[in-house]
Amino acid sequence: MKLFDGGRAPNPRRVRVFLAEKGIEVPLVPVDMGALGHKSDEVARRNPLQRLPVLELDDGTVLSESVAICRYFEELQPEPPLMGVGAVGKATVEMWQRRMELNLLMVVAQAFRHIHPAMKEWEIPQIPEWGEANKPKAAEFLALLDRELATREFVAGDAYSIADITGMIAIDFMKPARISVGEDLSNVQRWYAAVSARPSAKA
Repeated sequence: MKLFDGGRAPNPRRVRVFLAEKGIEVPLVPVDMGALGHKSDEVARRNPLQRLPVLELDDGTVLSESVAICRYFEELQPEPPLMGVGAVGKATVEMWQRRMELNLLMVVAQAFRHIHPAMKEWEIPQIPEWGEANKPKAAEFLALLDRELATREFVAGDAYSIADITGMIAIDFMKPARISVGEDLSNVQRWYAAVSARPSAKA
């Protein structure tokens, strides 16, 4: 088994944090995304979308997409549960994971990809107006999240989950996207400080 890893990019990092929380070690194959290593034949023949991370199992089976890879490890090692417990618990984590991914991580990614000069050769065409249009969307969702976090410790309830991993990494990604967390969002600030202090956040 080996994991083709893209360093500090958000999606590869989501899997590494998940594995760190599980206490699972997987051999990493570093891929230099800055040098467009994810578009190499080595990656492309495993994932035609040329995206990372990519997990190759010992029998040659290939899994891509961050949450799918995390699901594989959740099934292999259910403890500690990071994708919910029971029908309602699992559905609730899935709901919030999707919300964090679609309404925060993806929105921040659009701002970054369409505004940051380093992405000019990646995002063609790069449309700065679209990048700017996504910034208030992130702020709007964070305000909603702040209201939700007034009643619980973590994004999807009383237990840390993959939804927290996605949210933490999205907020980390806000800095290069030139978006800030409002100082008035005290619940988000409290939650973010707590999840960022976990040892897994350094993965």
